[in-house]
Parts: sequence; structure tokens; C-alpha cells
Amino acid sequence: MRPPSHFGNDITNTASNDGNNNNNNGNNGSGDDNNNNNSNTIVARLTEMGATMMFPKIAGRGIIRVVERCDDAKENNNLDLSECELIQVPDAVYHLMRHTELKSCDLSSNVITKISPKFAVKFSLITELNLSHNQMAKLPDELADLHSLEVLDISHNSFITLPAVVFKMPKLRELRANNNAIIDIDRDEIITSDSLELVDLRHNPLTPMCHELLKNANVSFRIELSEREKEDWEDLTI
Repeated sequence: MRPPSHFGNDITNTASNDGNNNNNNGNNGSGDDNNNNNSNTIVARLTEMGATMMFPKIAGRGIIRVVERCDDAKENNNLDLSECELIQVPDAVYHLMRHTELKSCDLSSNVITKISPKFAVKFSLITELNLSHNQMAKLPDELADLHSLEVLDISHNSFITLPAVVFKMPKLRELRANNNAIIDIDRDEIITSDSLELVDLRHNPLTPMCHELLKNANVSFRIELSEREKEDWEDLTI
């Protein structure tokens, strides 16, 4: 595991405090002390930027994990920030990835409520984006600029309708939107997509009319639906 200290200046945008640390520590100073100080600076700075939940011990672990995974992404072009306690993508991540052409980005299993419009600018070449198991209810229109995106997973979130931007992504093949709170969709928009091959809408509380229309929709892609349970008022046997 590479020590996160070598990211200190990039993340904090502050001058190094090594000299002060050496003076304060005197003969008792050590590399471990400096590394701890740098790590604490990373934690403090990124927490201020809204990178993680405001629980110091958890945030500290999450931030160090983010730095390590950004380091890994520079080698394999796949950024995995799942389970990092993020409430948003911190600016420091965009900074660390500024010279890396990412192929995929996994932000699943965090507590993210929104994606910044600049995400599409910074990570414009990704082909897969996993936003599942978060707390999102909308996506920015700017994600339409992800011209290479083929797979989008927004399952296990808080969407009450499919975001219109998903039908503007020119190469999107798979849209996984299962396990949300989707009640209805805009039928005109879903029919206009030429690239889609699969739309997963299972385990959503679709209205009876919407469910029936989707079930019998004449589209070029597959729509996956759960069997709809009848409401009490619909079941005449009760």
C-alpha cells in the first residue's frame, strides 16, 4: 500500500509543513510522525470539502481509502470508490484523476445524494458508471455529455421517475433502475432511444397503467418488470 502522504500538496493546496514538524519534534521526530501529520491534513482538508460523512474516525478511513483507490485507478483506468462513505465526489478526486482517462467509475454503496454537473466533463470517456445503493433522486442534464457511456446503474436509490437525461446518452445500452421508487415514466422519451438494449425496472411501485403500457410496449429493447401485485380494490375475490 502506497502511503497517502505524497498526495498532500495536491489535495490540500498548501505548503509542506515538514520543516516545522522537524523543528517541533527535534531528535524525537520520525518518518512515521510526518506521515501521520500528512494523513491528518488530508483527512481535515477533504472533510472540509464535503468528501465524507462528518464522523471523524469513519471519515478518516474513508478518505485514506479514496486516496489509495485513486492511486490504483492511475494504473488500471477503473476508479472504484464504492463503500467510501462519500456524500459527493470530492474535488480532490477530480484533481487526482486529471491526467487519467478513466474507463469506468464505481460510486456504489455510499450516501451520495447528487452528482455534480462537472462529472461529465472530468470523466467524459467512461463506458460504465455505477451509482447504485446511494440516496439520489435526480441526475444532472450534463450527464448527456457522457458520449461513450454504455452501462448505467442507478438501482437502489430514491428515483421516483426515470431521469430524462438517460434517454439522451447516445451509446447507452443498459440502464439498471431497479429497486427505486419509480411510479411512472415518460413513454414518449423511452421510445425515442435508439441505443438501448435493456431497461431494468423491476421492484418499482409502477402505477397499474404504466406497468401495463410498459409490459406491452412496442420498443426495440427489453424491459424487465416485476409481476405487479394487485391492489386490494382490484382483487374481487376478497
